[in-house]
Amino acid sequence: MAAGPGPGPGRAMAAALPAARLESVRALSALLREAQPRETAEESVFQDVLEILTSTASTLEQTCKDSCGLTDLDTCLLLIAECFRCLRNACVECAKNQHVLRNLGLISTSVHLIKLLHGIQIKEELLLTALRCSLQFLGNIAAGNGDSQNSIWKCAFPDLFLTCLTYSDEKIVTYCCMVLFTCLNSERVRELLDPQNLTVAHHVLRVYKEQLDSEWSFLIVTEHLLKCPELVKALYAKLSNQERVTLLELMMVKVSDKNSVSSEEMNVFVRHADFLADCFQEQCGAVLKFTAAADVEDEEALVTIRLLDVLCEMTSNNSQLEHLQAFPGLLETAVDTLRLTHLAGKQAVNIFTATHAVTGQEEISHPAVGFKSHLIRLIGNLCYKNKENQDKVYDLDGISLILDNCSIDDNNPFVSQWAVYAIRNLTEQNEQNQTLIAQMEHRGLADSSALERMGLEIQQRDDKLILRSTRKKPS
Repeated sequence: MAAGPGPGPGRAMAAALPAARLESVRALSALLREAQPRETAEESVFQDVLEILTSTASTLEQTCKDSCGLTDLDTCLLLIAECFRCLRNACVECAKNQHVLRNLGLISTSVHLIKLLHGIQIKEELLLTALRCSLQFLGNIAAGNGDSQNSIWKCAFPDLFLTCLTYSDEKIVTYCCMVLFTCLNSERVRELLDPQNLTVAHHVLRVYKEQLDSEWSFLIVTEHLLKCPELVKALYAKLSNQERVTLLELMMVKVSDKNSVSSEEMNVFVRHADFLADCFQEQCGAVLKFTAAADVEDEEALVTIRLLDVLCEMTSNNSQLEHLQAFPGLLETAVDTLRLTHLAGKQAVNIFTATHAVTGQEEISHPAVGFKSHLIRLIGNLCYKNKENQDKVYDLDGISLILDNCSIDDNNPFVSQWAVYAIRNLTEQNEQNQTLIAQMEHRGLADSSALERMGLEIQQRDDKLILRSTRKKPS
């Protein structure tokens, strides 16, 4: 890089007094914001910055050991932060500089300095700024550069991430997530399965839960962690119920966005479906805790609700639907849970009791609102064009149960619509189920108005009762 007329950044930087070095590095930082100076920068300039960082690190260590004055510490921190700003700027869209800085050993130097800065028992702004800039440099040198990503992973994983993901400063946590996201790939995600490394994934989820605007933590989970079913299963076992709800909500986001899910990811989510179906079957009974008003915030019950939400969404996708339709015991669990919640609502007044506000303006705020609707939706999905499951619901006496949930219920919005959907799927090309509903209506056990809303009516032909559609077929 040509220095131009008069004094400029060059070999003299490393030998100058601290104040002069600081000004020289600041000038270089400003210069490297522009593309042309970045692309023409000479290696010797970065050797100077490395020497400054190395000597300042030594001074910093000595300052901390000797408990020297705050002024010396402040000067060191200012100089470190400015050096990292300079290196951060040098890497922006410049593979040449990324290569040069990596070969000079600046990645390992940076990781060493981050550990050193973390060990300083002060939390003043100068220290935080130095840490932020160091992580921004690692993020920029790794961007689009596999060799730099390999070097960072070798030097920094897992210790740097375990340290910085739990930092009290939000920006440091965010920049750490940026570095982690940039370095992760399918092979490295599997390294997180190690019990100690699994803590890194746990910290990322906590970051998302506590900082909902953290885009990087969101991307780490949705674009990397969720692509490894073994990791999700291991992580889920380690999480609190609140954290499980967060993970399930992120899975819901991913499953719902069908346009962004590749065919390979679809296969991964089939494996997730097995695990989630197992979890739902194990703890579906927890939702009955909501029959007591005191348990409105019961965390295990909240997990059950989110599990059902994800399963409903998964069974709206053909590839996952076929798999879950054959999953042992899932349909039976859904019908049994619907029966238990329905009975609980009849035996006492609670969130599972059907209610209809006269004004239609009352808003019910409860986590279990819509739970029965979603159970009926899941049952309907599992019976879609599936004769075996249609017959299974018949054997479980689930048809009368669904018909008993056809009326408007403020605790279960759209329950009548989901019941219509489920009955249609249960009766499609299934004479046994059609006959059962016809006989129930004839004996007054089924609400004829509900059948009308479904577009169905009962007709008697000779000695047989027939369920038929009232909708006209297109001519």
